[in-house]
Amino acid sequence: MSKGDLSSVRSSIKRAVSNAIHERPPAIIALTFIIAILLGSLLLCLPVATESGVATPFIDSLFTATSATCITGLVIHDTATYWSTFGELVILFLIQLGGLGFVTLATFFLTMAGRKAGLKNMKLAQESLNTINMQDAIPLIKQMLGLVFVVELAGAFLLAIDFVPRFGPTGLYYGIFHSVAAFCNAGFDLMGGYASMADFSGSPLVLYTLILLIIIGGLGFIVWQDLFNYRKNKKLTAHTRMVLILSAVLLVLAALFVFLMEREHALAGLPLGQKINASIFLSVNSRSGGFSTFDINTLHGITKVFIALMMFIGGASGSMAGGVKVNTLGILLCAVFCLIRGRDETVVFKRRIPRRIVMKAFAIVFFATLIALAVTFLIHIIQPEISLLNTFFDSVSALGIAGLSTGAVRDMNVLNKILLILCMFTGRIGPISFALALASGKKPSDHTIYPDGKFVVG
Repeated sequence: MSKGDLSSVRSSIKRAVSNAIHERPPAIIALTFIIAILLGSLLLCLPVATESGVATPFIDSLFTATSATCITGLVIHDTATYWSTFGELVILFLIQLGGLGFVTLATFFLTMAGRKAGLKNMKLAQESLNTINMQDAIPLIKQMLGLVFVVELAGAFLLAIDFVPRFGPTGLYYGIFHSVAAFCNAGFDLMGGYASMADFSGSPLVLYTLILLIIIGGLGFIVWQDLFNYRKNKKLTAHTRMVLILSAVLLVLAALFVFLMEREHALAGLPLGQKINASIFLSVNSRSGGFSTFDINTLHGITKVFIALMMFIGGASGSMAGGVKVNTLGILLCAVFCLIRGRDETVVFKRRIPRRIVMKAFAIVFFATLIALAVTFLIHIIQPEISLLNTFFDSVSALGIAGLSTGAVRDMNVLNKILLILCMFTGRIGPISFALALASGKKPSDHTIYPDGKFVVG
């Protein structure tokens, strides 16, 4: 092959990659997650990654790596007792990488090295952060990473105040691990016995530090950028106002529901103050955090269903949280309200929501519901000995990358673990992005305008 032919091939490959990035950024982002998951799985398969020195089966390593990279928190093996320090550090690295995103980190280090972010990098960064404008992506990345490390260090320091007296110098490591896990809404813990934070129900410092970290990570960097700029602009965007209002409403509503339903059941025997703390803690974690102060199996069935609904909703777009997103719920509620009032357009805070955004919100909820129900039924058909309610709870937790679990995941066979792996992956990149990643990058070119058909609904 001549030099000219090689140059032609290189140019063709470069054009193909460029077109793929421009036309199919969801596929590129999905690919980076797959690569990180596979590399993490291989590292966790090594004998050095376990306390026993025995190699872990690949499916278990794949499940753990997916849970960490997709910042879910579902576990097959107890993190504290099964994995060695090396294995825990691999999990911690995957949590941080999965929370920030490979594209985000790569773009940051390129800009820090003095390289100008091209259109391709900006397009990928916009898709990764779910920002509105492409031009906002690079400045947001710089602000975001600064916020991440400041908040995580502050969280680690506050947690260490309690952890160091309890665990000695190891408490510093515990503080860092749990601060990163909480901020990234991952839900992994090193307390052992699948007990999560049960031993800290009487420690407001630990509980409320974790709560603040989870809330900050779950609001999203677009919201925090808007809050930082409030002093200069003296106003908040409609997106930020919607996220803040609905997040506060859901937090209070879930805390009240848990307290009223479980005060004489799962929370029985605790002092009133600890009951309130536990209710608030579960309310925050049900939206994506993944930590708990008591066994989820002790909850009433109706409370499990309610918590599953909170996990399905999740946090805000562009955040560490999962779910269909609280702003998606807000858009749906506004669309329904405007429809009831006879309006042809969806309006909130005196701002019109484009019809395309409304349709996308409906599509996200529809696909997420379909996936959650399909996975629940498939798992229950394959293993009917696992209760349908617990199957539903853990399936929604996987799709909403929330991390709360009834423990059913530990009893699942290989096929069902694969279903949950796909569920976690889909939940991390989003149902619509997952569909776009699988679809052809070629956009439809048919611009024909068709006449209205006569259809009846309702």
